[in-house]
Amino acid sequence: MYAIRQLFRFTYLEALSCLFPALIFLTLAVLKIVHVPYIPRYDLILIVCIVIQVVMIWTKLETWDELKVICLFHLIGLGLELFKVHMGSWQYPQEAWTKIGGVPLYSGFMYASVASYLCQAWRRLEVNLVGWPRTVWTVPLGIAIYLNFMTHHYVYDFRWVLTVLLFILYFRTWVLFRVGNAQYRMPLVVSFLLIGFFIWIAENIATLLGAWQYPNQEAGWSLVSFGKISSWSLLVIVSFMIVGQLKRVKQSQES
Repeated sequence: MYAIRQLFRFTYLEALSCLFPALIFLTLAVLKIVHVPYIPRYDLILIVCIVIQVVMIWTKLETWDELKVICLFHLIGLGLELFKVHMGSWQYPQEAWTKIGGVPLYSGFMYASVASYLCQAWRRLEVNLVGWPRTVWTVPLGIAIYLNFMTHHYVYDFRWVLTVLLFILYFRTWVLFRVGNAQYRMPLVVSFLLIGFFIWIAENIATLLGAWQYPNQEAGWSLVSFGKISSWSLLVIVSFMIVGQLKRVKQSQES
């Protein structure tokens, strides 16, 4: 019975942490059915995303420090989107006033929602990291992973090389998290794979709702390639590395 209560408590905390991405999915679903005259769909999504962000700060569901991290991810994500759309990796076929280089500005919130989840789950589950590698290793590896999303269009795709390096670097790193009075732990690399898998599921839902479109989906929606799980896992790893590094910097400043 205790295990069931803990599972429900954990699920509740995870659901709260996923509020931002869940509301974005709800927005995508509603605006796929409901059409507002004279305002393009992508622009409406952007307006709703901004309102959601303001309300979450106003209700204290998110802190100002978390908002700073989310804004950073918005910029990082937007930069990646501009490059990927330019290279034809995916597209946003609908018209909008708030499109730059073929990318609607709301797309940055997709990445920001991942940061929102990480920050809120970190706070609500009282996450701690054991065996976190030195900054001299984590920062260059994070930069290399991010750049590989772009450079693989021109040179060799180092995705699997970087994945091996990640396993070596984080093999001894554990995530400690608390549910109620009990503390649990999980290997960090396992959490990377789990989060990447669930984001891949979310990506399938998002493309089905018309958030963006891959080239193989132009004739009609189809399942996103399983290979995207590795891409999303790496992107989550970069996100986690940034949040983890910022948390460590803040802790060192407070101590």
